[in-house]
This record gives sequence, C-alpha cells and structure tokens, in this order.
Amino acid sequence: MARELQNKTIVITGGAVGIGYAIADSFLEKNPKIVIILDINEKLGAEAIERLAAKYGENKVAFYKCDVTTDLEAIFNEIIKTFSTVDVLVNNAGICNDIYVRKTIEINVIAFMEWSLKFWEHMRKDKSGNGGTIINIASIYGFRVDPYVPVYHASKFAVMGFTKSLGHVKNFTKYGVRVVAICPGFTSDTNLGNDSMTFIPELMEEVYVHVKTYLWQKPEAVGEAAVVVFENADSGTAWLSEGGQPATVIQ
Repeated sequence: MARELQNKTIVITGGAVGIGYAIADSFLEKNPKIVIILDINEKLGAEAIERLAAKYGENKVAFYKCDVTTDLEAIFNEIIKTFSTVDVLVNNAGICNDIYVRKTIEINVIAFMEWSLKFWEHMRKDKSGNGGTIINIASIYGFRVDPYVPVYHASKFAVMGFTKSLGHVKNFTKYGVRVVAICPGFTSDTNLGNDSMTFIPELMEEVYVHVKTYLWQKPEAVGEAAVVVFENADSGTAWLSEGGQPATVIQ
C-alpha cells in the first residue's frame, strides 16, 4: 500500500476533539478521499465537521455518532455500504480514569481490539482486500510507568503488545495490513487529559504537581506526528510524539 494519504478513505474513532480532531485536520491537508469521524458526542462531532468542511470542503468529511463499545457492527456496515472501502483506521477513542476499571478496559482494550480486527479483516489482501493501515493511539504510559494510573497503564501496555503482534512483519508480509502505534506524551486541550483520575482520588493534588515535570504539547503536534508515522512507519513499530518534537520511532 502506498504510503501517501491522497485519495484514502480514513476512519478516526474519538475524532471530534483533541488528538483525534488534530489527526483529522492534518490528514485532510494531504487530500484524502474522505475522513470519517466517529465520536460518542454528537454535538461536538457536528461542530468538528462544520469546521473541517469549511476548511476542506463538505465532500471531504463525514460524521457518525458512535459508542465504540456497542456500535462496531452497525457503524462498520454503514461505512462500507456508503464508501465501499476503508484504507486507514485510527483507533483514538479512549479514557484515562482509573476509578472506572471495567469501562477503561472495555474502551481502551476490548473495543480497540475488536475495531482493529474488524478492519484488519476488511483490509487483508489474501481475502480480496486492498491492504491498509491501522494506527493505534497508545501513550507514553504504554512503555513508561508512574504510580498513579495502573489501570490506564495496563490498557496502554495492551495496545502496545497487540500492535506489535498484529503488526508483526510476518503478518504484514502475508496479509498486507500495516499496524503501527503512536505514543503521545502529555497533551493539553484533550478530554482525556481533562477527565483523568488516579485510582486514589485523594492523590490528585500530587498528580497535578507530578505532571508539571513532563514535556507538554498541543494536539496539533500529534496530528503532525500522525502524518509522519503514516508516511514512514514500518508495520509493528511504535512512535513517540512528545513535547512538540518531531515523531521518532521507539520500538
């Protein structure tokens, strides 16, 4: 599959705001066929589409209200019925709230894996697919550890392991679907960051002090990194996007 976004049909989960929106914006600059944004928040989704359509054209963007934990089959079928083929899936939907253990695993792990496998099956060349790319938004917390969000850490370690296995060179060679991960560092102006909660709520003041020691960036930095990753990443690799610096391969 050519490593260019032009004329590609792209699906982004959790794409109404923050990192997902920034990736949509950056991808649209490369003139894809269409970017399809999925998000559980219909109001924010409509606002996102309005802004992107004004910038790139109404025929370049679409929105579906979607809960990734329940709506996979219906949304997948509707997308394929309307657009026939998906070339790129960006798994961006996620939460960081360790109070909700089951919800975290349902969204960050189970739904993420189910969406990946569904689109991987659609893309695989040995079953008449066109090949494609799956980009999984992991986190620096998928390979670094602090003591505050063990549930979130576990979910993002799962993303990394899943990406490296499904994206293994043997699978890519045999099936033609590239699977890669992006590990954003601390990123402002995102629902994920705004709604974060440690597993012991009374530690939040300590957490606020702790996170100030990290390099921060805007969502646009991750959007730019996503383009670099799409154009350069080998299957099974993970890339760091931190502090607004250029994306670099880490594994």
